[in-house]
Amino acid sequence: MTRHFLKDTDLTPAEQAQVLDLAAELKAAPYSRTPLAGPQTAAVIFDKTSTRTRVSFAAGIAALGGQPLIINPGEAQLGHKESIADTARVMSRMVSAIIWRTYAQAGLDEMAEYSSVPVVNSLSDDFHPCQILADLQTIREHRGDVKGQTMAYYGDGANNMANSYALGGVNAGMHVRIAAPADHQPAAAIVDEAEALAQATGGSLTVTDDPVAAANGADVLVTDTWVSMGQDAAGRDDEASPFTKYQVSQELMELGNDPIFLHCLPAYRGKEVTAEVIDGPASVVFDEAENRLHAQKALLTFLLESR
Repeated sequence: MTRHFLKDTDLTPAEQAQVLDLAAELKAAPYSRTPLAGPQTAAVIFDKTSTRTRVSFAAGIAALGGQPLIINPGEAQLGHKESIADTARVMSRMVSAIIWRTYAQAGLDEMAEYSSVPVVNSLSDDFHPCQILADLQTIREHRGDVKGQTMAYYGDGANNMANSYALGGVNAGMHVRIAAPADHQPAAAIVDEAEALAQATGGSLTVTDDPVAAANGADVLVTDTWVSMGQDAAGRDDEASPFTKYQVSQELMELGNDPIFLHCLPAYRGKEVTAEVIDGPASVVFDEAENRLHAQKALLTFLLESR
C-alpha cells in the first residue's frame, strides 16, 4: 500500500518517532541511505514561493540518490487544463514521489487518492507537517526526549502552523499550548482530534488567550508570522493587530523552563518576535531550518521503503 504524508497524524506516534530516529541517523551520515538511487526522479511542485522548502527538498532528494524535478507556478497544467486526478495518474507513472506546496488541503487529498507513489504535503493552508518533524528533531537535539515536554505557540492559532503543532506535538506526547486571540483559535475539529490523540500518547492540548499562562514553565516557545502566505495583511500586521500582545519577548521567555525558541522562518523582528529573542542564545531557529533537510530525507526514506 502506498503511504502518503498529508497531515501530521498520517504517521502513528511510533512511526513519527521512527522517522525522527532516522532523521538523526541521516544527519550524522547524510549519504547512508539511497532509496532514490538510479537516479529516480521526485517531483516537487510549488504553487507558493519558498526558500527552505525548495532548497531542503532539492538537496535532500539528491542526497538520497535521486533527481529533483522542480515545477514552479504556471509551469504545469495542474488544476488548469488538467485535473488533479489525471495529473496524479500521469506523474506517478514517471516519478517516485510527489511533493506539493499548495493552497487547499483538498487538492492534496485528491492527488494522493489517484497517485500510486507517495504524496507529501510540503505546506497547505491547513497543515505544515514537514516543518513539525524538523521542529521535533530540533527539540530532541536541544531538550532531549520530546514526550512530556511543554511547547507554547503564540500568534494566529487558526493557521496551518498552529494546526500542525497541535496535532504533531500531541502525537509526540507533548503538552501543547496555543496562545491566541479568542477569534483566532484552532477550529473545534482540530481540538477534538488532538484531545482524542492525547488519550493514546499522554500529551495534551490547551487553548488560551493568556500569553503569560502559556509561557509559565514551558520548555519551548514558538511563533509564526502574523500574516500567512496569501492572507491580506490589513488589520493583522499593524499597531492595532490582535496579535500584538502575543509577541514572543524576553519577558515571556523568562517565564519558561529555560526554554528554547523556534520559528519556521521567515521572521519579522519587532512583530511576532523581538530581535532580542530570535538573535539571542535561546534561539535555535537555524538548527531548526537545517533540520528540514534531515527530517524530510527521513520521511521520504520511510515512505519509499514502506511500499
